[in-house]
Amino acid sequence: MKVHLTTDHLWLGLKYFLIALFFGVLIRGFILIPVPVTGDSMAQNLNQGDMIVMEKYSRIKRFDVIVFRKDDGTTYIKRVIGLPGDTIVYEQDQLFINDEKVPEGFLTNNRDHDHEVTPYTTNFHLADLIGTPELPENEYFVMGDNRRISKDSRSFGTVDSDEVLGKARLVYYPLRHLKFIH
Repeated sequence: MKVHLTTDHLWLGLKYFLIALFFGVLIRGFILIPVPVTGDSMAQNLNQGDMIVMEKYSRIKRFDVIVFRKDDGTTYIKRVIGLPGDTIVYEQDQLFINDEKVPEGFLTNNRDHDHEVTPYTTNFHLADLIGTPELPENEYFVMGDNRRISKDSRSFGTVDSDEVLGKARLVYYPLRHLKFIH
């Protein structure tokens, strides 16, 4: 069987290629965006040098990992601990949201054996940090998973919904770190 390539076949192939390229650019530029991880504040779950895919359009829920940019232009990747209207207290290495004890299963790999002597997360009350007992409307409280070194809402305050760029969904590089982000 002989295959004859004609200009019609080449033109059709070029059209399919251009359509695929268009959708690839659209998805990569507006829906799924690559972001590098810098720093160790999310260590064990996300590591320095990992490349993640960020997705822009879904609703933020508690414990989602988000990417945001503060007013000084710095981009951060942190975990959402508090949602608008929440009260947050951390006492004796235990998180309380709206006066309910909340487990943080994502920290299992981070806690070491000496956290009983030195707390993994220092005690705080939201009111002491931001001056009000509840998170304001459109504001999130974020923390890094590597609590002892993380610069997060405990130091720079809450994150406004307008500062949120998207949710981290997947580590795609290096391949040995390939995983969905929970």
